[in-house]
Amino acid sequence: MKIIVFVSKTGDWLVSFVAAILATVMLLYGGYALWDMAMLYQGAFVSQNLMKYKPSVSVDEDDAGLNELLAINPDVRGWLTIDGTHVDYPIVQGEDDMEYVNKGVYGEFSLSGTIFLDSENTSDFSDCYNLLFGHHMANGAMFGDVVRFTDRTYFEKHQTGRLFYPDGRSVEITLYACLQTDAYDRLVYRPEVRKQENMAELLAYIQKEAVQYRDIGITRQDRLIGLSTCAEAETNGRVILFGRLEKEKQVNQT
Repeated sequence: MKIIVFVSKTGDWLVSFVAAILATVMLLYGGYALWDMAMLYQGAFVSQNLMKYKPSVSVDEDDAGLNELLAINPDVRGWLTIDGTHVDYPIVQGEDDMEYVNKGVYGEFSLSGTIFLDSENTSDFSDCYNLLFGHHMANGAMFGDVVRFTDRTYFEKHQTGRLFYPDGRSVEITLYACLQTDAYDRLVYRPEVRKQENMAELLAYIQKEAVQYRDIGITRQDRLIGLSTCAEAETNGRVILFGRLEKEKQVNQT
């Protein structure tokens, strides 16, 4: 009888011990997951160190300038700001469209990636249609705010932005359409539709299918910019915000 009691107590102790270990492991894993998620979202916003490279339209400001960031990373193509949103980032361009999906502007591994220009576009944004990609972050970082343009109120409230070039020029952006589609949309994602002779078809498609649209008198002679990100619910769903690149002006660079 004593042996049975001993074995029973020992078994209870082992069960309790194993349960305690499992609970500790789960607690540690949960804590790590929360920390990892926090670091992911924190890293998705532009750091103060990186923000010093953002150009200014004011000649009174003493900016480090995109030319210095370009010296660090020759893949830098510009800086994008959409007024009143979290979209305020440098733009890079890789050899292909996978290079900067999980790589930061300094070349380090980054789950949030970098805003990048389609590898098929010319590096100076001189194409009729210039396509940018960015991750959809739940906290609004990167291109997370792009999906908010599907809402009419948000779309009407945010109508402008600016694109800065490394050589000191900048151009205003007039936002005019938001489209929901998928990753296989030929008219949005195929390079051949970006030729001027095909722009009329693309512009007509955007006007017909857009979930939000305002008439700004855009023509196929205008230069178009598209901001593409993943939709919230669909694996291959995409949301693209379109704008027109307006007249260029010189900005402060050092």
